Amino acid sequence: MNDTGTSCVLIIYTGGTIGMHEDPASGALEPLDFEEMLKFVPELQQFNIGIAAETLDSPIDSSDVGVGTWIKLAEIIRDRYNEFDGFVILHGTDTMAYTASALSFMLQNLSKPVVITGSQLPIGKLRTDGKENLISSIEVAGSQGLEGLKEVCVMFGSRLMRGNRTQKTDTEGFDAIESANFPSLAQVGAHILYKRHLFANADGEFQVHLGMERNVAILKLFPGIAKEFIHRILGTPGLRGLILETYGSGNAPNKVWLHEMLSEAIQNGLVVANVTQCNRGFVEQGKYGASQGIERCGVLSSADMTTEAALTKLMHLLSKNLSKDEVEIEFEKDLFGERTKYSKLV
Repeated sequence: MNDTGTSCVLIIYTGGTIGMHEDPASGALEPLDFEEMLKFVPELQQFNIGIAAETLDSPIDSSDVGVGTWIKLAEIIRDRYNEFDGFVILHGTDTMAYTASALSFMLQNLSKPVVITGSQLPIGKLRTDGKENLISSIEVAGSQGLEGLKEVCVMFGSRLMRGNRTQKTDTEGFDAIESANFPSLAQVGAHILYKRHLFANADGEFQVHLGMERNVAILKLFPGIAKEFIHRILGTPGLRGLILETYGSGNAPNKVWLHEMLSEAIQNGLVVANVTQCNRGFVEQGKYGASQGIERCGVLSSADMTTEAALTKLMHLLSKNLSKDEVEIEFEKDLFGERTKYSKLV
């Protein structure tokens, strides 16, 4: 909060479609700098909110986002945490859910909102969704009277969502980011209707954990997948964690060779977690015979976590000074609202 009593929001610009404009000569999309981008949103001057901005050294397409980007974002929020009442991160949509999930584990015990947003159309386009997404995000991040919202969120289209519950599900629609297994934290329309009973309850001192283990992989099962292919993945030098994307409620080919390879890898220290390929629902290992084999191998259940949340959670846990048993125990806990404690639809 500044001396006038108004709230202050820091906008962190990473790049993405929201900050692009179309070159009139070539028709190609090129990044704007932040000051140019704000010229397309004069409505921001009507806010009774102090707005400051920080841009990454070079705006990037979200396809190029990686662990280094997450660390930089976490460092900015850590270093400027006491200056602002909330933070808005402008980000491309393709990897937005990965960043939102990663930051939910890296920024612990938040006492203020971190809102990630972007758009399907560049901010300079006539029909852009970027203006409304940006305006709504700033309103949420700067709402001092909104007690209790203190987590990493995604604002997109008509919904404010818990960050580690989101996935990109559409390349065209303005509601392209969804939260399939957890209700929205707010519905955005003529008013922003908050569902305060769903807000995360964090206690303790704000902490930033920058460690993220990079030696992890995702293996998506498909009909006809070759034994040799899985063998090569499991034999990747230095591999410490694997997200196994399975069918339905956690089912996999009921093959002896698959069980033997998974058992050997897990016994040798690999942490393997089971995530369903479906957008909605739960992994329920052991419900069908097709999942009982991998259950016996020691594969962990991700319950209703998204692939993005399961991957970044595993990266986070593997970076800590924990034993393999401790990593597995922590993975199957609900740490920051990323999974439902019981196998029931929300």
